[in-house]
Amino acid sequence: MANPHFTITNRRKMKTTAFTIAIAFVFINAYSQSETPKALGEQKTYVYKTVGKTPIRLEFFQTAANTQVKPLIVWIHGGALMGGSRKGLQKEQLDVYLGGGYSVASIDYRLAPETKLPAIIEDLKDAFQWVRDNSSMLKIDANKIFAIGHSAGGYLALMSGYVLKNPPQGIVSFYGYGDIQADWYAKPDSFYRTREHVTKETVMKLIADSIVTYSVSQERGPIYLYSRQNGLWPLMVGGHDPIKEAPWFYQYCPLKNVRSNYPPVLLLHGDKDSDVPFEQSVLMDKELEAKKIKHQFIRLPNYEHGFDRSYGGLSNPTIKQVFDDVLTFLESCK
Repeated sequence: MANPHFTITNRRKMKTTAFTIAIAFVFINAYSQSETPKALGEQKTYVYKTVGKTPIRLEFFQTAANTQVKPLIVWIHGGALMGGSRKGLQKEQLDVYLGGGYSVASIDYRLAPETKLPAIIEDLKDAFQWVRDNSSMLKIDANKIFAIGHSAGGYLALMSGYVLKNPPQGIVSFYGYGDIQADWYAKPDSFYRTREHVTKETVMKLIADSIVTYSVSQERGPIYLYSRQNGLWPLMVGGHDPIKEAPWFYQYCPLKNVRSNYPPVLLLHGDKDSDVPFEQSVLMDKELEAKKIKHQFIRLPNYEHGFDRSYGGLSNPTIKQVFDDVLTFLESCK
């Protein structure tokens, strides 16, 4: 199918210091806190599973005085699977979804490197199963559940297309990725190697000896920076060597697991992304096209990682149009 591409004239570049630029693209955005939209919605916190003694939570939002069954968006935060939390959903974006007639569940999941990838995917599965099992209480339509994720959350949203018994009706990936074993993650990154050097000793002091499910500060940013400077992200997240044990990663690469029953997908990516290569969405677009999966690919020329939270947010007409397109896409999947 034809893939629309949108031209953006705003060429403003993000100005940050050498260290904070690495953190801003991934972690500040992931950690930013959301407020309950007073005019539009009501908020409740639920524990959707417990691991040992550790509760793992989701934040549920619905329109005030909700009396009708609504479709649900499962919103998945970014943070390289190493940071972030369910609190990362920005109020203005939440308002868009609630105003569009959706309820929203923003989920936590266990974070790496304390928890490895298989268990993170278990949390993804369990979160979706919990909202389905509790659809009556939540007043949601169990047959109209969608996944929206940003960066690593976009990756998990794409994973949901084939690891769930009941995949979402549609997937929206903001600057996500489909191949975690490729060189961009498995080898030292030239961009991050120009940033402030992070030592192994620094990182070891930041890694906890227990489960971590959320982070609300920049303190875990150096873990990610270290992993990218040394090409260690797959090893730290997956627990396997991406070179010597490459086949192990294939099961966790959406790019290698698109089947004929894969859900519709909307890909959004800035072509100046210095964190997640724009090519990752290009490759997913080509694979979805080859498998004849309903999808769209919105390219944002000269925009960086986290574009939806920068460049003025929804006050920028281009960013506002992106969210209009998201709602149009979701509607087309019902």
